[in-house]
Amino acid sequence: MADYLPDDAPSIEAVELMEQEFDEPVPNARVMIQDVTVTEALQMKQNLEEIEGISAVTWLDDVMDLTVPLEMADQDMLSSYYQDGAALISVTIEEEQEVAVTNEIYDLIGEDGTITGEAVTTAVSQTMAGDESMYAALLLVPIIIIILILSTNSWVEPVLFLTAIGVSILINLGSNIFLGEVSFITQSVAPILQLAVSLDYAIFLLHSFSDYRKQVSDPTEAMKLAMKRSFPAIIASASTTFFGFMALTFMDFGIGSDLGINLVKGILLSFISVIIFLPALTLMFYKWIDKTQHRQFIPDFKNVGSKVMKLRIPSLLIVMLLIVPAFLAQSNTTFIYGAGEFPEDTRAGQDVVKTEEVFGKEMPMVLLVPEEDRGTEEALVQELEGLPNVVSVMSYVNVVGAAVPPEYLDEAVTEQFYSGNYARITIFAQTDAEGEAAFSLIEQVKETADQYYDDTHLLGESVSLYDIREIVQEDNTFVNIMTVVTVGLVLLITFRSLSIPVVLLLAIQASVWINLAIPYFTDAPLVYIGYLLISTIQLAATVDYGILFTENYYKLRQEMSAMQAIKKTIDEKLFAIFISASILSSVGFILWLTSTNPVVSSIGLLLGRGALLAFVMVVFVLPAMLVVFDKIIEKTSWKPNFYKGK
Repeated sequence: MADYLPDDAPSIEAVELMEQEFDEPVPNARVMIQDVTVTEALQMKQNLEEIEGISAVTWLDDVMDLTVPLEMADQDMLSSYYQDGAALISVTIEEEQEVAVTNEIYDLIGEDGTITGEAVTTAVSQTMAGDESMYAALLLVPIIIIILILSTNSWVEPVLFLTAIGVSILINLGSNIFLGEVSFITQSVAPILQLAVSLDYAIFLLHSFSDYRKQVSDPTEAMKLAMKRSFPAIIASASTTFFGFMALTFMDFGIGSDLGINLVKGILLSFISVIIFLPALTLMFYKWIDKTQHRQFIPDFKNVGSKVMKLRIPSLLIVMLLIVPAFLAQSNTTFIYGAGEFPEDTRAGQDVVKTEEVFGKEMPMVLLVPEEDRGTEEALVQELEGLPNVVSVMSYVNVVGAAVPPEYLDEAVTEQFYSGNYARITIFAQTDAEGEAAFSLIEQVKETADQYYDDTHLLGESVSLYDIREIVQEDNTFVNIMTVVTVGLVLLITFRSLSIPVVLLLAIQASVWINLAIPYFTDAPLVYIGYLLISTIQLAATVDYGILFTENYYKLRQEMSAMQAIKKTIDEKLFAIFISASILSSVGFILWLTSTNPVVSSIGLLLGRGALLAFVMVVFVLPAMLVVFDKIIEKTSWKPNFYKGK
């Protein structure tokens, strides 16, 4: 995740500075082996050093003289490396070597040993991305096929739907080669989201084609009419989704841009496929559609509109009561800014628990300060050691001694502490990688260091997450406003109305707020990337339901009264919206159930729940709003030509 921070983020600048000044990087993994002597632990350290892809290994012998009996050593320092017969060895794994190296370490330490840390999180996430995406797809495609079979009258139509969208997904995945690399989150989420979001376009077209086949004998003519009839709904749906995803590309935090570019490409390719490839494919195989007709499995939703409209007042009252608390709650949810914690039924999750049982939590941070007099450095180190949650501090002045001049020692001893320009101080904190305690400590370390030096730099996993928090909170406001504005403009142009975009956006945005408020009321921390993406994705993806619904109502309103038009619209469009919501919701819940990656799982749960909430809002609340605001809509629309009778 830190890779996606902008180059001017303080933690990124600190990492670059340390890489210029020091050869030895910050440890990004901890290996624990149990029931070992000091000699056996030293042998394990040597074995780790021999693994290709490990650039540094640090243990007890690097911070104290092992010829001195352990009973006489600094017990606080000792307990960070060796206690109860267990040794904790710090390891630095090179970038892009995480998967191969962690696998070698697992082979070396066996089932009883553990490995934890930032590099392990990266390795596990990368490994899971491919496997779980395939697993999710294998579950998802049959479910979508079943939903499509139930919603169509031909066994072949679902194949045409999936072929048209499937081709665009493959092209989209292949075109990523021009980007150089994509995030594992994008790899896990984008193809499945593209399928779920753009399948609507194919459904709109083929349902329209099916209707015109009953009126026109020539299939080509029926397709022309179907394309003309469904094009406004398809272009409006694609445009809102396109511009909604485009907003993600403007995030300073690069993961938004990574996912946004993929989804924008995907929507564009799906649109082209449905408008160009699907009509040709359908006309080539329309005889197969005719030969494979089957009875309608789901009955038509007749007279549902009358029943729904009887609930219009309670529906509006419930939403009015919920909307303000939901808005306030979703902005006060507890957030996780990193990858989150892996479930305890995974090796990575179990290793964290085992390591913390023996050594507790330990989060390393590195502080770089100008290499000046040892007295100032010693005073800073002593103050840092007194900060809450600081377990130990490793620097020249407390490992070697402030009284010993560095020039009298071998360079191998001093180079890990001094570069000639900067002094390196490593702080070990007993906190999680993120959270109130971790972020508060970072601020305290910065304030303390700034009292002694003008030029200070702090880096580490916690510090990167702190920077992510600062940057994405700014991104959130910008992305949400941009999404609402761009989607609103598309709706304004589509309906040539000032009020319809407000009504539509309010209905969908209310479902977004309610969805994102649930974690607050259930006291469940929410992965911030999931929150940020779902704010955009749910609005951009589910506004399609509202467009399809409102467009139909708008046309009928020119022929009949508001109440008649809304009842007929519900009867005619409820089925199509239900199918679309079922697919999007299935996608979300399957991502949630199949992914052990907390980020992907969180996005899945929010998407699945959000699609259902948007469906409820469009079916129950939007009709009520359209009828209540009918006069306002008529007055604020350009040439509405509404029916004047009763």
